[in-house]
Amino acid sequence: MSLEDIRNERMRKFEILKEKEIEPYPISLSRDFAISELLDNFPKLSKRKKPFFAVGRIMAIRSHGGSIFFDINDGSGRMQAYIKKDDVGEEQFSLFTETIDIGDFVELKGVLFKTKKKEKTIKVSQWKIIAKSLRPLPGQWYGLQDVEERFRKRYLDLLMNEGIKEKFLLRSKIISETRSFLDREGFVEVETPMLQHLAGGALAEPFKTHHNALDIDLYLRVAPELSLKKLLIGGFDKIYEMGKSFRNEGIDATHNPEFTMIEIYQAYQDAGNLRAFMEKLIKNLAKKAGKNKEINKKFAVVPYFDMLKKFTLIINPEKASREDWALRAKQLGIVVENFETKEKIMDNIFKKICRPKIIQPTFVINYPTGSSPLAKRKKGDRELIDRFQLVIEGMEIANGFSELNDPIDQKERFAEQDKAREKGEKEISPSDKDYLEAMEYGMPPASGLGIGIDRLVMLLTNTHNIREVILFPTLRPK
Repeated sequence: MSLEDIRNERMRKFEILKEKEIEPYPISLSRDFAISELLDNFPKLSKRKKPFFAVGRIMAIRSHGGSIFFDINDGSGRMQAYIKKDDVGEEQFSLFTETIDIGDFVELKGVLFKTKKKEKTIKVSQWKIIAKSLRPLPGQWYGLQDVEERFRKRYLDLLMNEGIKEKFLLRSKIISETRSFLDREGFVEVETPMLQHLAGGALAEPFKTHHNALDIDLYLRVAPELSLKKLLIGGFDKIYEMGKSFRNEGIDATHNPEFTMIEIYQAYQDAGNLRAFMEKLIKNLAKKAGKNKEINKKFAVVPYFDMLKKFTLIINPEKASREDWALRAKQLGIVVENFETKEKIMDNIFKKICRPKIIQPTFVINYPTGSSPLAKRKKGDRELIDRFQLVIEGMEIANGFSELNDPIDQKERFAEQDKAREKGEKEISPSDKDYLEAMEYGMPPASGLGIGIDRLVMLLTNTHNIREVILFPTLRPK
């Protein structure tokens, strides 16, 4: 039977309900207990003689002549129900058999009992339809095997594929625990604009839009960093923001154009302090997610150039020229654009060659100055910045550094970025003069950290594709 035939058959049942003046989508319903409450409190509630009301979606039906067993799920749990002609009357029983399908939502009135097989069951004395489904659920018709189709119709994926909903419940728990941890540590949650005049705070190509009333172009933020650091200037000392950022980049196993991240800033601290704080946070989350055995040792700390030397075999990576790095990149199968800086080429090599080989939790530290215009230089070496990335199981989980608070140095670093932008580097935003002005009022020494929530959830749920941990990932229209 085709999908169209099945839908027509369900429409026929819908018309039967209308002919009998039964509303297939009533406004009100009765509900005394969630399914989870019935299951958890079964010994006590099974002694209750007064009928109760429960609701849910029918997930399976098993007919036995004058009686029917069926399963309902209300989102909190799944439970068997039993309807018998002698208990509900012939009219109600016939209506059930004539009009009800798997996928329909029903209200049930009844009491609890156990079957001969000791299965906890609702014995129905009265029922009514509360939402008629017009399309069949995939499991009973064609399955939901195509990966893209699972993401397009996540609502069906959640219903039909075991473990999917649990993964997203764990994601919610990870986010909630992250907030609780930061709140306990004295951080304040704040909100900053997603629409920005300049998409600064990270090296990434932004999405552009236009505001009609103001007649100005705006950008979806690539990071909230600069707005958050203005709050440090304004007197906040421990802040964080969790929310969406947007980058007009490719889609792969660890990238989605719309993603969730948390940025954390603390005044009067440096990157070293922040690494210790980050390790404490990750271990706490791993324990809550049941992955503490894999993430319980002290995190390694390795210099960036040591990693490049080890995996690229360039003897003196700190001294190598742009031409040296471009040649090595091409040898490794990495495309090099004419406008790319030496630091960008090195970063591309690191991402493809080095990072996938870092399995145990590792802080990669001491990056070259040109890799980030917002990080403070290392003491005694102006060619390096006090920056780190946390890499676990080949994924960048977090990026942090001691924040540059010298407005003169910041202006010079922005100028260098402007030169690269003029050569064609789309991931660089123009100098942010408003931010430079704010810095001149005085910004306290501080450290900042960005954590990709989606990748963190991937790590803590043993997931290998970012689209599996985002409810509605970005997809090309069908």
